[in-house]
Amino acid sequence: MNMKKRILSSAYIGLHLTGSLLAQTDKHPNVIYVFPDQFRNHAMQFWNMDGFKEHVNFRADPVHTPNLNQMATESVVLTSAHSNCPVSSPHRGTLLTGMYPHNSGVSLNCNQTRPISSLRQDVTTISDVYSQNGYQCAYIGKYHADHPTPNNPQNPGTYVSSQTPVWDAYTPLAKRHGFDYWYSYGTFDKHKSPHYWDTEGKRHEIREWSPKHEADKVIEYLKETRDQDKPFFLVWSVNPPHSPYRSLKDCMEEDYNLYKDIPLNELLVRPNINPKLKDKQECAPYYFASVTGVDREFGRVLETLKELGLDENTIVVFTSDHGETMASHVLDPKNSPYTESMNVPFLIRYPKVLKPRVTPLLLSSPDIMPTLLSLSGLKKDIPETVQGHDLSGFLKGTDLKEGSPAGVLYIRNVDGDKDKDGIVTSYFPVARGIKTDRYTLAITIDRKKQVKSILFFDDVNDPYQMNNLQADKHKKEFNELCLQMGKLLKDAGDPWYTEKILSDILSY
Repeated sequence: MNMKKRILSSAYIGLHLTGSLLAQTDKHPNVIYVFPDQFRNHAMQFWNMDGFKEHVNFRADPVHTPNLNQMATESVVLTSAHSNCPVSSPHRGTLLTGMYPHNSGVSLNCNQTRPISSLRQDVTTISDVYSQNGYQCAYIGKYHADHPTPNNPQNPGTYVSSQTPVWDAYTPLAKRHGFDYWYSYGTFDKHKSPHYWDTEGKRHEIREWSPKHEADKVIEYLKETRDQDKPFFLVWSVNPPHSPYRSLKDCMEEDYNLYKDIPLNELLVRPNINPKLKDKQECAPYYFASVTGVDREFGRVLETLKELGLDENTIVVFTSDHGETMASHVLDPKNSPYTESMNVPFLIRYPKVLKPRVTPLLLSSPDIMPTLLSLSGLKKDIPETVQGHDLSGFLKGTDLKEGSPAGVLYIRNVDGDKDKDGIVTSYFPVARGIKTDRYTLAITIDRKKQVKSILFFDDVNDPYQMNNLQADKHKKEFNELCLQMGKLLKDAGDPWYTEKILSDILSY
């Protein structure tokens, strides 16, 4: 073969291979899943913009989120995405497995005293499925799904922290569920001095605001680290705007400057602000500064996707593990049925498949895994253990169809029995509830499993949940919600169903 023919032949082979790889990627798109911790759905500026404000009955926080604003115009945006168990670890267990906390293994926030709460090793996770189908899988940032053990790779036989109890944890290779690139930690809340363990277990001490550093690592992965001939599934778990949010140690000064001179009553614009929570109110400018900083770093990643020509065929999700009440109702910013705790952002962009729009589709944590796998062309590989629903068809459609979720569960667990050393040996299912397109109902029980309190809100007419309805004065609505809630608990195999808790109220 002469030189000219050899060059033409090589060019043909190269073109053929490129076309083949593109076709394969079209079938199995890249996925980037971004979820900052404790990010309020209300803390996105676009909810006050035309095209979005008509779909909600609340006023958005006065935040600057230009990159989320732009992404919202290119995405399917959900008004009613909910974290069923609005606490860090249980949500993460559900995200990874598609299973409710009593099945995922992660029933409580993971720390040293709770060996009963740790992600199951024997279950097939979303990353396992992607990995088994030829995807590269990367995890960057906070993990918080493992029970801490004395497995410090830098000092074997010790914990990675001297804190008592230990919260932070190292996740060894055997427990990474298909993630072949690792730059992560358990949980650690010093935002400007984070640390990470890499794929080989080397610890990295960083002196930089964690979202900025992590965005750099995400960009490095996209540009340099990954195999560019394979699709990827990348999870980026950002810690801010999770607490602490009290000083410039927690956020970037350039972002704080946007809010520092605004009076608190102009930052906290909701009528349900609790006047007794003055200290919490003063956190608002730092929290909003973190929101703006996360938005900026997220924007850098979006720009990199565009620069690399990956934006059209990459599914990008922006969401959170739970919300933040920020001085509304109670001090606890999460772990409650209040909308500001449960309702999370959920923007999903996939230009080749999803038409941008706003939808009231009710999505909950177990639905994320099957929905993403289906959108990725892996519907047949969704494990039978998954308890959530594949909602990809509703994301692709223009209207909600028959069969879309009519309600989602609220779940709250607390420590149960403890041994003589204070180690938790069981969890107690202290509260269960339901959210529908109109109502919130949550029932809390005492240790004798009798009704302790009820929260019952008409979220359409009372969006800030300031009027707790009396069940006996709204019997029809209350009974219908209890019937619906009982069915959901039964379908989930929840402990309230298996133990027949409040069976005189809930129709199982």
